[in-house]
This record gives sequence, C-alpha cells and structure tokens, in this order.
Amino acid sequence: MRRSTPRGLGGAVRAVRERAAPATLLGSVQRLWPDVVGEAIAAEASPIAERDGIVRVSCRSAAWAQELDLLAPDLTKRLNARLDRPLAALRFTADAARYDPSAGRPDGR
Repeated sequence: MRRSTPRGLGGAVRAVRERAAPATLLGSVQRLWPDVVGEAIAAEASPIAERDGIVRVSCRSAAWAQELDLLAPDLTKRLNARLDRPLAALRFTADAARYDPSAGRPDGR
C-alpha cells in the first residue's frame, strides 16, 4: 500500500545510520552517548577509542576531563544499563584540537 504523505527525512537518516554503525562496543557507546550524558556534556566530550572494554573520551578541556572523571562511575553504570556488552571503564582526556580547529596552531588560524 502506498502512503499518501511523504515520510520525514529524519527517520530515514536514523535508520541508515543505525544500519551503518559498526557493531562494536565503541560504536554502541557513541550511539548512546548523547542520550545517556545529555546535550551539554555531549557537546564537550565524545567517545573516540576503545580497548579491552575501556572507552577513551576526548574532552574539550582539562576541566571537562576532570569533571567527567568524577562522574565516570555513574556514567559507566548508565551506559552499561543500555549496552549489550558491558563497558569496563571510561577514561577522559583533554583534546582541545579535536574541538577547535585553530587550537595548536601558532598563527591562531
């Protein structure tokens, strides 16, 4: 049966993104991250690597890395409640260059 109204693009993009996401622990954490931590934290920190169940999260600043390190037990618990494979730990690092293209360039451009 054909639909008489067009479908929203958001649903189609979401479906494609979910099918294309790697079936790894890192991929699962990246997919859940904004929902679990909220928009404010997701804008300042993002999961970038995983090894042996430990996910490394890149933060905009050392202050964010330190704050999130204090929240790590709660964030790990909330992520594990939604993951198929448990996360061992979260490790936070400061990486301003990942968020600010001019960071680390002597000319500031």
